Amino acid sequence: FYNGYSKQLEHILIAAADMLIMPSRYEPCGLPQMYALRYGTVPVVHATGGLRDTVTQCNVLHGVGTGFKFHQADVCSFMDAMWSALRMYFTAKYSWRALLTRCMAQD
Repeated sequence: FYNGYSKQLEHILIAAADMLIMPSRYEPCGLPQMYALRYGTVPVVHATGGLRDTVTQCNVLHGVGTGFKFHQADVCSFMDAMWSALRMYFTAKYSWRALLTRCMAQD
């Protein structure tokens, strides 16, 4: 258990994760999803503020996107986005690797 904030620990945890979940109702900018993209950690975000602007919806058929978004701040929308991410993670390893490459290529 760590009580407090550590920028170094934040970066270590984001870099070690496979996905970053950000269900924020309000996010004017948001740095964690930008760190996640750089580290190849796939963001699953509520499409609001800076999260909407920095994460593009993954589309396997077209080979585009840098994460998964949900547009309504409710459990069903969140679970749809999570299931999409988990389905790709467990069943489409090649597509998941391509997604990681796109994430890390972002500026």
